[in-house]
Amino acid sequence: MELKSYTITKRIAKHGKQAIIVIPKSLREHLSPATIVEVKLTIVKDARNETDI
Repeated sequence: MELKSYTITKRIAKHGKQAIIVIPKSLREHLSPATIVEVKLTIVKDARNETDI
């Protein structure tokens, strides 16, 4: 099996008290249930230091 790699930049969403990352629908065909993925997070911009959010 060939490893596939995708890079996405997302804003963290809120779902109740949970912080979540929503995966784009266009990747659905590559992410079937039980697929194991590696997730690496790099904070690009810290929203806590902004006043307009």
